[in-house]
Amino acid sequence: MLMLKLKKVSGIFGMKVFTNDGDFFGLIEEVELINNRVYGWKVKPTKESALNRAIGGAKGVIVPHKLVEAVGDIMIISRTAMPPISSSESMSSVTETEN
Repeated sequence: MLMLKLKKVSGIFGMKVFTNDGDFFGLIEEVELINNRVYGWKVKPTKESALNRAIGGAKGVIVPHKLVEAVGDIMIISRTAMPPISSSESMSSVTETEN
């Protein structure tokens, strides 16, 4: 018999997120719910995360739940969730238009 281990959403906040390539992505900050189902996860970058190098000064990204591959002590997501690394000029213009 297969046993399914459930986790409370509140226990996932602050969890470390890694890509399936082993790159540290960031930390879980919020959950996005639609119709009482998990739609995605807001991940905030840290100084040493690959996400920080990709998005620069942005506050984070939403990772769709369908890109989550595993949740345990850490969350593993598909490497396709990684935003493309772009030049600092284009990133600064994006963050300025968002403010």
